[in-house]
Amino acid sequence: MAGRNTDLEQDEKPLDPAAERVRQKMVRFMAINLGILFFAVMVVILAVVYRNWNSVETPAEASAPPLGETTRAPLVVPAGARVLSQSLSAGRLSLHVALDPQGEAILIYDLPAGRLIGQYDIVRP
Repeated sequence: MAGRNTDLEQDEKPLDPAAERVRQKMVRFMAINLGILFFAVMVVILAVVYRNWNSVETPAEASAPPLGETTRAPLVVPAGARVLSQSLSAGRLSLHVALDPQGEAILIYDLPAGRLIGQYDIVRP
């Protein structure tokens, strides 16, 4: 069996000079491209490692006050307003209020900041 392989290698004729030059150019081209690809992969890996190594973990904000304590903050609502409905989502409070005389509005509060961030008057034609 080993004899067959050596026979094939001996029967193989050398390439003509033009084909050999093309083969050498292709080998050089492949080596350069593999080097560039290896360099690019290493840059990406180093960037990921650097980013994870230097990342500063921010502590999560407490979503509730400590046990036994409550949060108290005033919400400024227009005088004479009556709350019709409310909605709370991600630290924002939305109040649907009836205003004097015969008007309605939606008030949006940022609870962590404790301030009114939007007022939308409801106008009926």
